[in-house]
Amino acid sequence: MYSRILVPVDGSATSRTGLDEAIKLARLAGARLKVVHVVDELVLDGGYGPMAISESVIDAMRESGRKVLEDAVSLARKQLADVESELIETIGRRAADTIVDVARQWQAELIVMGTHGRRGLRRLVVGSDAEAVLRTSPVPVLMVRAEEERAQAAA
Repeated sequence: MYSRILVPVDGSATSRTGLDEAIKLARLAGARLKVVHVVDELVLDGGYGPMAISESVIDAMRESGRKVLEDAVSLARKQLADVESELIETIGRRAADTIVDVARQWQAELIVMGTHGRRGLRRLVVGSDAEAVLRTSPVPVLMVRAEEERAQAAA
């Protein structure tokens, strides 16, 4: 079974669903969790391409990321003692590439992440970090679909 599980979180309900599943798995396997949040200091502006962000906005993104990690660690520790976290800052790198790099460096045995389960044109327009992680990960990836997406898929 898995002993090192990586869980990317972004504060969304979808990533919370992935975290909940990772906690269950970690409890069953006696595994260590690593929860990560990626802050990109260069974002894409849909009409113009990459653009730099002011330092105050970056500071706010860092603080938001720290809060997301704090909440995730608190939730995990209520159910599981062995959890660590990391706030990762990048400049103009896809979150998926950063997540895969962390998985390699930390020697994760499994990545668990939430996904919206978008298909077709919505997926092409919005993109999917989850799909990119799935395609490039050196370890197994468990995708957990958000509750509302599961309900729509069942209908």
